[in-house]
Amino acid sequence: MSENAQQGFKRINFFKGFLTTEKDWNDAERYHIDKRRLHNRMLHSPGIIYGYSGDLRVNARARGDLSVEVQPGYAIDGQGNDLMIFDATIRNINLEEFRLPQTIYIVLRYYEELTDFIAYKENLEYKGHRRVLESCRVEISQTEPDIQREVELARVYLEKGVQRVRDARDPADPKPNEIDMRYTPRGGMSGSTLAPHLRLRMENLLWQVRKGALEYTRRGVIAGHNVVQACNTSLMLLYANQLDLRNIFDVFKLIIDSEGELALDVDVHHPTIAQKKEFSEYRRQVEILRGLLAENKNNMDAYMNLLAYQAKCAEIAMSAVAGEKPLIEAPKEKKDNAPKIADIKDWEGVKGMPQPKPSMELEGITWVLVDEIEILNKDSEDKHMFTIKEAKDSYRSRQKLKYPDGTTVEDTGRAHVDGYSEFKLMNITAGRPLVVLRRMDYVYGDYELEMGVNGKKGIVVSCVGTDRVHRWRNWPALIPADLVVGDSVIIRQSSITAGRDINMFHIWAYQPK
Repeated sequence: MSENAQQGFKRINFFKGFLTTEKDWNDAERYHIDKRRLHNRMLHSPGIIYGYSGDLRVNARARGDLSVEVQPGYAIDGQGNDLMIFDATIRNINLEEFRLPQTIYIVLRYYEELTDFIAYKENLEYKGHRRVLESCRVEISQTEPDIQREVELARVYLEKGVQRVRDARDPADPKPNEIDMRYTPRGGMSGSTLAPHLRLRMENLLWQVRKGALEYTRRGVIAGHNVVQACNTSLMLLYANQLDLRNIFDVFKLIIDSEGELALDVDVHHPTIAQKKEFSEYRRQVEILRGLLAENKNNMDAYMNLLAYQAKCAEIAMSAVAGEKPLIEAPKEKKDNAPKIADIKDWEGVKGMPQPKPSMELEGITWVLVDEIEILNKDSEDKHMFTIKEAKDSYRSRQKLKYPDGTTVEDTGRAHVDGYSEFKLMNITAGRPLVVLRRMDYVYGDYELEMGVNGKKGIVVSCVGTDRVHRWRNWPALIPADLVVGDSVIIRQSSITAGRDINMFHIWAYQPK
């Protein structure tokens, strides 16, 4: 290929009677090697390719000496060579080779070695190496790494009298004698390797965090803007198909650090919010998230844990300001006097509220409690004509569970498998939307139910997700205004998902003021 570089790549072409020599076979191998290196150089930036094995992480050894351990991983150098370590490699630092204080560099270098030598006794002219080993070595260098020849894995600034090398306590600000991986080059990949369902879950989470942060900005919390911008940036990366396990933990760090700043801003400048029990739980959740990141596991299990805890953190953040009137409101357009349209998404913060308020301001609409049913209270059930019919099974229950903010609530309720439950809601204003809020045990989630109104087919309510730790939720169902007629409505709820029970412990009914 090198002799005819300007003409293109030459691929060997076999035909009947073709007498091959060692040059033909070596040229055939060289063709594939050169094409692969060209692909690596042009379509992937040089550096460590994250997501394979241990990502070539450099760690201090537990024995506490002048040696480091490099984990298995894969990288590409500036020439397009593949650098792969299959097993953990230990490299000792010999202080006699350096003039301290000095920065040393731990690098990975490509090399080739002829192996599998053979000589034929019948004709000693026929001899040679049958294989070429493509491999790499972990070496310690005194000069700044050149990406064309080597890939930097870490660097350490060694002081005089150093006795041991340590992992950095703060990876963003390593101290002398600590392993510094800030200058490690990241190799490029084409697109994201994240599974579609995990990508969608991340997208929904970012929108949820962003929505909660916007609520804080509307209440004058300046640091809320940082959380919003962190989510905006993360969503852009996600939509560009660039987020996966290589970098998603860095994205989480940006968001969680911004949430920590938001918590500090609220503590200092917004005592009304800071004194709420929900916000105390929010601060605790942020510290849990920081602890998960500090473990530096950076694997799928760690990602799933971060998704779950961040979703819970976002839910608690919404509940801390739910029902509070914002200080900053968008200017009203003079030309558009249309009323605000009710949206079920406005009720996300109420889901985790231990005791829904009689009046709540949600996204510009004031919702007022018009009726409620205490399940297993005979007078309340009789007054509202509560009944369960045609169920395969039904049962009563007394539960003492927690909401996401940690508040424990004890309540009694009913549940039924198949069939339907029916009840009457009163004090209703016709022609206005109605929200039916149901306290439920969220450990039995991931199902759909149909809610009929006055004998007519109504709406489908999706109870998405589960929570085995904080099991209480207030699940909303929005009934459109055109289905609300008269001063009372008969609600019938039946399960669409076969074999799943519908449980209820308290029912509230809200309408716009």
